Amino acid sequence: MEVYSEKQQIRKAIKVFKTKKLFIGLVPTMGALHEGHLALVKRALENNDKVVVSIFVNPTQFDNSDDLKKYPRTLVKDVALLETLSKDRILVYAPTVEDVYEGKTVSETFDFDGLEFEMEGRFRDGHFDGVGTIVKRLFEIVKPHHAYFGEKDFQQLQIIKKLVEKHDIPVTVVGCPIHRETTGLAMSSRNTRLKPEFMEAAPFIYKTLTAAKKQFGTKSANKVSEWVGNQFSKHDLLKLEYFIIADTKTLKPVKRKSSKKQYRAFIAVYADDIRLIDNIALN
Repeated sequence: MEVYSEKQQIRKAIKVFKTKKLFIGLVPTMGALHEGHLALVKRALENNDKVVVSIFVNPTQFDNSDDLKKYPRTLVKDVALLETLSKDRILVYAPTVEDVYEGKTVSETFDFDGLEFEMEGRFRDGHFDGVGTIVKRLFEIVKPHHAYFGEKDFQQLQIIKKLVEKHDIPVTVVGCPIHRETTGLAMSSRNTRLKPEFMEAAPFIYKTLTAAKKQFGTKSANKVSEWVGNQFSKHDLLKLEYFIIADTKTLKPVKRKSSKKQYRAFIAVYADDIRLIDNIALN
């Protein structure tokens, strides 16, 4: 499997593929790959001739320097996992910060029509400017036909679609279902850092989401939110940061339900010092 650390190298390889009229897929990751990432890569392999998997822990999307420092980096293991899917159709782009940012490790400033100020945007200052910056640069470097993102980061997915729309980037963004542990816990690279007792407790998040979905059929969004808050207030190990029921297009919290709109419930929870997010479609 080819592993590239410099953008000029991978640009050269992709140029050859494109002269052969091959379709290119991109799966951006921060590494510490798990079955959720592999599901994205499998989907990309179904629809493209070659798939680029980027592995890059992007510093500009972290609002917490300690979180950035502790984020798992497992490139050798990641490459070995990808080789179980294909050794000749997958290319890995694992650049340095210098290669991506060229000495200026700062975010661009984006306007995502307000999507960036909801939920995660309220709690993670500058996060989506960092996401927009790295994804835009990866699109410019790889120039993929299709790019694949998981719905676990549903707000990020909507923001990337807005990025493509507003900057007229010729790529089709494909959202893929959340991949879960058998316990229901959404797969995340951060899960590897959970202590055993918190790993055992964490499935409570999805259990609460599924119960909230049932309640949403007959109760108001406010009543459901109050119930979720009460459930976590009684939990010894998990601390609720937010639970929001929002319109899937605007991501704004719902005030009054409408049969003409689609809604999702979004949640962020601390398990010790590990921050976990999840969401579920409600209708």
